[in-house]
Amino acid sequence: MILSPPLDPAAEEALVPVSALQHYLFCPRQCALIHVERIWQEDGATAEGRILHERVDGGRPDRKRGVRTVRGIVLRSLVYGLAGKADAVEFSGDAPAPYPVEYKRGRPKAHRADEVQLCAQALCLEEMFGQPVPEGALYYAQTRKREIVAIDAELRALTTRIAAEVRAMIAGNVTPPPHMMPACKRCSIADQCRPKRLEKPPAVQRWLAGQLADRTEGTGD
Repeated sequence: MILSPPLDPAAEEALVPVSALQHYLFCPRQCALIHVERIWQEDGATAEGRILHERVDGGRPDRKRGVRTVRGIVLRSLVYGLAGKADAVEFSGDAPAPYPVEYKRGRPKAHRADEVQLCAQALCLEEMFGQPVPEGALYYAQTRKREIVAIDAELRALTTRIAAEVRAMIAGNVTPPPHMMPACKRCSIADQCRPKRLEKPPAVQRWLAGQLADRTEGTGD
């Protein structure tokens, strides 16, 4: 049974998407461009991922070998200020604890962005169902294998910290400055971000910025 606390319009408005945590860990500026400035551009990789999620989320509930799978559950946590949707949540046993399964188009990554997204789903499910969620899984389409993820204290601490940072960034309408890095080549909004050009502004722009700064200091403001 899902526990539904009374609706608070202000709290609901402040919820940030679970997906924003993954964007933030990939690149804080990318996260801000998407969730603060509402800039988005789809490429082949993001389209493939979107189609995969739509296929999984749109599936009907099913039961196999004593495991009931529910797809596309809407998630919410007022404690951590998160909202989103789970690709699939499995239930098994007489008193089933929710078991989130997040689907990814590629393969396991060196960073923990996917794990944080899964953990954020687990935190939402714990609050909604009133049951602990000690474990979940990431399914990678490229390897066609599940990676079991322990929702342990370390991952919880990382997830709650990132959730707080993302909420603060979005609430403050802050977009971090650009910083060119290898991952920029895989970013679908690299053309809108323009990290290579904007990280080091042209000499004229730097001179103008300096002139404006000097005038501001001269006014005593």
